[in-house]
Amino acid sequence: MTRTETDLLGDRQIPAGALHGIHTARAVENFPLAGHGVHPQLIRALGTVKLACATTNRALGAWAQDPAKAEAIAAACREMAQGLLDQHVIVDALQGGAGTSTNMNVNEVLANRALELLGEPHGHYQRISPLDDINLHQSTNDTYPTALRLAAIHLLRDLELRLVYLQEAFQGAEKRLADVVKVGRTQLQDAVLTTLGREMSAYAEALTRDRWRIYKCQERLRVVNLGGTAIGTGIAAPRQYIFQVVEALRDLTGIGLARAENLIDATQNTDVFVEVSGILKAHAVSLIKICTDLRLLASGPQTGFGELLLPPRQAGSSLMPGKVNPVIPEAVTQAAMLVIGHDATLTQACAAGNLELNAFLPLIALCLLGSLDLLARADTILARHCVAGLEANRPRCREHVESSTATVTALVGVLGYQNACALAQRAARTGETIGAIVTGDGLLTAEQFQALTAPEAVCQLGSRGQPVPASADPQAATEVAR
Repeated sequence: MTRTETDLLGDRQIPAGALHGIHTARAVENFPLAGHGVHPQLIRALGTVKLACATTNRALGAWAQDPAKAEAIAAACREMAQGLLDQHVIVDALQGGAGTSTNMNVNEVLANRALELLGEPHGHYQRISPLDDINLHQSTNDTYPTALRLAAIHLLRDLELRLVYLQEAFQGAEKRLADVVKVGRTQLQDAVLTTLGREMSAYAEALTRDRWRIYKCQERLRVVNLGGTAIGTGIAAPRQYIFQVVEALRDLTGIGLARAENLIDATQNTDVFVEVSGILKAHAVSLIKICTDLRLLASGPQTGFGELLLPPRQAGSSLMPGKVNPVIPEAVTQAAMLVIGHDATLTQACAAGNLELNAFLPLIALCLLGSLDLLARADTILARHCVAGLEANRPRCREHVESSTATVTALVGVLGYQNACALAQRAARTGETIGAIVTGDGLLTAEQFQALTAPEAVCQLGSRGQPVPASADPQAATEVAR
């Protein structure tokens, strides 16, 4: 139940019903590396690129004597673009040859699927050839990087939607926790009063910047080298084809793609992928910072900060009863760390190109598309399983406010710095709360103290410029400290 196929190196037996051919079989044997296949979005993008090439070739007269053949090729390409042939692209994601194995796997699958549509047997390449028909006027070196850009644009758009979901989740938390006054910290030490809502707003703002960067970086990927064939000179491709093929791809995708002005540059240089990966790394950094804060604020809960209540997702220990861990921030942090690792690897791969081509495009694709997947999933689970259910431990926040010397900073505008410093020293020495001291000594009424430490007061921009009362004269600092 096999068929015989022949290439430069000789004959191979291929399963009779397989859509792949001899080039794919050799690649599967040669490259058992990543342990998984090519990213599905890249396969579908290659199907779209092949359809653009077939459409252009047909418009220029190819297969004019055999319109059924032309339609079968186009139909096969459409199926691949729709994800219907993913399972037949079986080469490993990592491979030598700058993506040639992936391109040939795609060419063979499309040829054999088109033969099926014509009622012809698999491997009947005299009728439809993977090279002479499916790969007509193309090279791996222009179709693969073009498809990689197209796949990345699709995944960037998906990531942007997921990022908006996370951003809006934090904006919701900002409103929900706006009235919760708490101790703000610098260098992990008590500093000044703020609110949990303000902390959430900072995370939302950081994600807003990430969203803008991700939206803008799509523009960098819209310049493609399709039509440049081997090294950007367009060798073996008609001039009309070179001028028209990107337009066909633009019409098929609805994306504002443009042919590179310098196809040689666009074929050999991959710095655009470094730029996009750097933007993804910036988002990963934001996620790690946010998740680290969430874990700190929820730490304890009895012996840590304990100011935030994260939604419990699962039992935290096989040994310690009652323990619930911050598993969602931990998982998202690991995904973000892996994205940073992907960026470092991709950077090396892009730098390692030689002369007219970068041979390491499969590794670049693995890292770039993998990072896009990781970030999209991380944003989703962080929003859905954590941020949407964040709640404040209000008694704990109030306890910290009342017992921390950070509260005195809110009183500096009324009591003066020296009095406030003496007040902090006394509270630290005696264990009294700041509120108890200032109200007990008659420095402030309870209403005044509450007003100065209310959410509106600690969140206002700058001070209201209240005059310092006589009782706050520096000479009174000694009395306050007693």
